[in-house]
Amino acid sequence: MDFIKKVIGNELQTFEKKFGESMQSDTPLLDRIMKYIIKRKGKQIRPMFVFLSAKLNGEINESTYRAASLVELLHTATLVHDDVVDESMERRGFFSINAIWKNKIAVLVGDYLLSRGLLLSTSNSDFEHLHILSEAVKQMSEGELLQMEKSRNLNLNEDIYFEIVKNKTASLLSSACAIGAYSTTQDKAISEKMKLFGEKVGIAFQIKDDLFDYGNEKVGKPTGNDIKEKKLTLPLIYTLNNIDKTTRKRLIYILKNENKNPQSVKFVIDKVMENGGMEYATSKMIEYKTAALSILHTFPDSSVRKALEELVLYTTDRKY
Repeated sequence: MDFIKKVIGNELQTFEKKFGESMQSDTPLLDRIMKYIIKRKGKQIRPMFVFLSAKLNGEINESTYRAASLVELLHTATLVHDDVVDESMERRGFFSINAIWKNKIAVLVGDYLLSRGLLLSTSNSDFEHLHILSEAVKQMSEGELLQMEKSRNLNLNEDIYFEIVKNKTASLLSSACAIGAYSTTQDKAISEKMKLFGEKVGIAFQIKDDLFDYGNEKVGKPTGNDIKEKKLTLPLIYTLNNIDKTTRKRLIYILKNENKNPQSVKFVIDKVMENGGMEYATSKMIEYKTAALSILHTFPDSSVRKALEELVLYTTDRKY
């Protein structure tokens, strides 16, 4: 991350100031919540992809800063709404908005953030920015609903898993790359190329998250958490499709009926470990990472390209 911050450190500092200004509200309650959100913000991976994708193709400008703010506003809005849907009381080690201010206010805060993003774009005639991100929000909603539908009947089709991941997780990251590139080029072909790059990275990122659920590293969420939530991760899907019928039946029973039982969850984790689920998922993650780097390497070598390479490697090598 140090090299990345050396390449776009000044831009990230300027962005933090501009983003903070975009979150301000004259309503005291909203302003308090906005300050709370800014205080607990994450590593800003998506804005990094916006700025690096922009700088790879041209000079960062005000349109780029607005693009990064739009991405972060929409991302934050989806996280606030996700916490309500998932009934989650924590986010990144802090209390979630709904834990402190309850669901009704959390939903309205998410709506407010979405509206700020819309106004930021329409007020500056950034209509292509809005088009790119609107498509991402649509895909994210479709992916979430598809996951809910398939989780109910434990659909074990790997193609469906990748469709869910492409829509739910990768769409926002791919849009961050696309919107960044467009902000400095106004070239839709380059924007689409960077979108495909971001999609590959986003899928690799999600597979890495899947792997955390079966590892022993300190990853910020309990091991086996996805099993408890009946989420069909890639290591689990592979295992269920490549074990004997008796064990498969037992695992499905646990997922449906004993997914809160620590011993049963451990049994599932052990079977995934024993039957090559981790190795298979790791190989697929590397496959998507390699595909992303192949797209990136069609651009001329530069410090910006190297920084993007480092960011790609971070998504697959991170410890949490």
